Amino acid sequence: MIRYFLLPAILSFYFFSVPVSQSAALTIDAQRQFQFAESYFSKGEYFLAIGEYKRFIYFFPQDQRIEKARFQISMSFFLSGRFPDAIASFKNLLEAHQDTELSLKSHFMISQCYLELKDHGRALATLLNLTRMTGDVNVQDEAYYNIGWVYLEVASWEKADLYFGKISPGNQQKYQLKRLSDALGKKNLIPQKNPHLAGFLSIIPGAGYFYLERYQDALIAFLLNTGFGFAAYESFADDNYGLGGLLAFVGMGFYAGNIYGAISSAHKYNRNQNEQFIKKLNDNVRINISAEPRARGFQLSFNYAF
Repeated sequence: MIRYFLLPAILSFYFFSVPVSQSAALTIDAQRQFQFAESYFSKGEYFLAIGEYKRFIYFFPQDQRIEKARFQISMSFFLSGRFPDAIASFKNLLEAHQDTELSLKSHFMISQCYLELKDHGRALATLLNLTRMTGDVNVQDEAYYNIGWVYLEVASWEKADLYFGKISPGNQQKYQLKRLSDALGKKNLIPQKNPHLAGFLSIIPGAGYFYLERYQDALIAFLLNTGFGFAAYESFADDNYGLGGLLAFVGMGFYAGNIYGAISSAHKYNRNQNEQFIKKLNDNVRINISAEPRARGFQLSFNYAF
């Protein structure tokens, strides 16, 4: 924080402490100011970097690196986890710059921000809007590739396949679609549990949990339900109808919870298995497109160990 206000403090001291007749003109060099901001960015000091990039924009509004400075401000918000601020900043860049390499990259980064916020709907809308805005096949293919991965994140296999299939033949090798297709073919091997079966088996307390391989929960459910049932039966047998009714009422709650819990656990089990499969896909098959702009597009890298 101290360094963030260092330059204004020096300027104030200089102008107010040195007589006007003896003062020399203090100039801010565009190159050094931009490098100063870049140094903070490269060290991960994003809050300070944002301030120095903004200072650069203010003092040098005609510099050819203005768009890069705006992009770096947006990336600083993104990399520091301030995703709503990053979205607003990328959108400001898009208002000022259109049909440039960084403006196109900003569309993809906005989508990524929405994904970080778990807003899959807006992430998809951003990418779909980009496919309609541009006539560049390469940009459209990159958008289709990212749309496919958004659908994969929510285990919507058919829609993911649909958008991967929209990628032009000339770019299918670039995105390693054959390898991706082979890996996706293993989705039928993902272990799954049937929620309906889990609920049906839970008619016998604990059987649903046993089916889900949650043996401790199965034992607890069985003991609780049989215990309440036996206690209620004994109370009624002893003509203690008040206590018997209370125990039966509480026992029915545990019995219903045993059924609902088994169904819910089956869904959770399936979700976890899908997430593990998708994470493995993401780690080993997905092509990563670098956020760092290059003269001829964006750097591509991929791993494949599926």
